[in-house]
Amino acid sequence: MPAIAYFGPSGTFTEMALEQLLTENPSFGDDGDVERVSATSPGRVIDLVRRGEVAYGCVPIESSVEGSVPATLDALIKGSRVQIFAETVLDIAFTLATRGPMASSDITTIAAYPVASAQVRETLERDYPRAQLVTSGSNSAAAQDVVEGRADAAITTPLSVRLYGLHALATGVADSDEANTRFVLVGRPGPVPARTGRDRTSVTLDLPNVPGSLMAAMYEFATRGIDLTRIESRPRREPGGFFFNLDVVGHLDDPPIAEALGALHRRATAMHFLGSWPSARPNGTPPPSHQQSDQWLESIRQGLDR
Repeated sequence: MPAIAYFGPSGTFTEMALEQLLTENPSFGDDGDVERVSATSPGRVIDLVRRGEVAYGCVPIESSVEGSVPATLDALIKGSRVQIFAETVLDIAFTLATRGPMASSDITTIAAYPVASAQVRETLERDYPRAQLVTSGSNSAAAQDVVEGRADAAITTPLSVRLYGLHALATGVADSDEANTRFVLVGRPGPVPARTGRDRTSVTLDLPNVPGSLMAAMYEFATRGIDLTRIESRPRREPGGFFFNLDVVGHLDDPPIAEALGALHRRATAMHFLGSWPSARPNGTPPPSHQQSDQWLESIRQGLDR
């Protein structure tokens, strides 16, 4: 039975995302049961993958409300290489849970994971203006805080409500109706998943600290008609420098992507290939096809009149 780690404990959105990933990609679970191993942080999940203690790890990487997850981005390149093989997107709406039925006006403390509280801040200020927020270590831990009497209510997941036997005082709690989080499945390096035509490729660049180096890197994408969907700088471990994490539309087997990555490898001080994998939702414009120009070149090689 393969083991897959996830950012836990049980009852978090990441556990829900793992279940969805395995439903959408049953081969990663060997088409059967898997051992689910909870870990206390995205970095710990990825560390278990690096050490070979689990086959894969499921971690959040990007929120439509809060942006990228820094703990995941940093952990992906701190250590031996790991690779992303799949992703899924979970629509995010929280449940306000209590130990039992109670009046909203009686709620004075609400437990919430900081990432969760940021996504429901406006709703809480409007509907529970007297309530004080209590910081919890995860969405599941917020539910446990209610069970153990440390808070009157919790901003948590529907799964945690069921696991802890809580009362759902309000469901679908979110400041945005379109809030979602993207989760990825990370493993040790291996062959990239087959090209599907709706793919995402991610790399991290450590560029020379000279004027114009980032612009020169971006030029490699722009001149090839590649859709760059995300660029984010992160500080290096040593002070005074940054590396850049990039997502582009396309697959390593798309000629424009392969050409651009090869050119970037020559320019960069260091380059980490994080993977090419099918995108869970439409994510931009695919790179242009080289088929016609390749056919023209081949006809020239063969001396045909074209």
